[in-house]
Amino acid sequence: MRAALNKYRHVFLVGLQGNIVYRWHFTLRATFSFFHLIVVFLLWGAAYAGKTEIGGFALDQTLTYFVTMMVLQFFISAFNEDYQISEEIRNGLINQFLLKPVNYFIYRLSIFGAARLVSGLLAFVPLLVALPLIHDQLAYPGEAWRLWLGLPAAAMSALIQFSIAFCFGMLTFWFLEIQSFIILSYAIETLLAGQVFPLDLLPPGIYRLSQFLPYYYQMYFPVAIFTGRINDPAAALGGLGLQFFWLVALLALARLLWLRGLRRHTAVGG
Repeated sequence: MRAALNKYRHVFLVGLQGNIVYRWHFTLRATFSFFHLIVVFLLWGAAYAGKTEIGGFALDQTLTYFVTMMVLQFFISAFNEDYQISEEIRNGLINQFLLKPVNYFIYRLSIFGAARLVSGLLAFVPLLVALPLIHDQLAYPGEAWRLWLGLPAAAMSALIQFSIAFCFGMLTFWFLEIQSFIILSYAIETLLAGQVFPLDLLPPGIYRLSQFLPYYYQMYFPVAIFTGRINDPAAALGGLGLQFFWLVALLALARLLWLRGLRRHTAVGG
């Protein structure tokens, strides 16, 4: 057990070193995300003109939601892991993992964790620069339970995002190009994960339906806990249960696709 942990700890450390090389890339990406945030501030400021609340939330609560979501994206989102896995399958690089005592899922997850740690920490650089300008627009609730429930929710969101990316990468065993699948999923995720607008602004019936979909738990759920859009600890605990269900289901699907995919895989070489 300790040997296995040491093996993936080394993979994680190598991943950290590899991603620190791209520190300026991540910093610039986070900086440009703040330009997107400026547009969000302007649009929602216009939407709130003459109103004190929309959907029961004040302007500062809504802006806090989008700032939190932007920062959390750099910690838990899968950026291009699906394409990296696809390339390793298509180019035969995956063959090396079939000959070694390495769990490919945990190997890729270790690299994913290292990459998100680097990109997440670097996202604070432009945030700290912009903080004097936007701190009056932020309103975080102070209840301690949000931290205790929000952190495991964010961790499971990261695992869900990685599992979905891994599943799309596995499709390379059946399809030459997976780009169309990823683009379609990204479009749905952008809408149903609350990246365009907070999901609680949907009609009650549709919002309730969205709570049973995995997209709800990819991003919206932890952000809603941290920013006060979910105010009932019991509702947050119930959400954690549904999130855990989707995580287990996606892990099982990833395992199934890996095993079925290997049956179709042919390794050639000398």
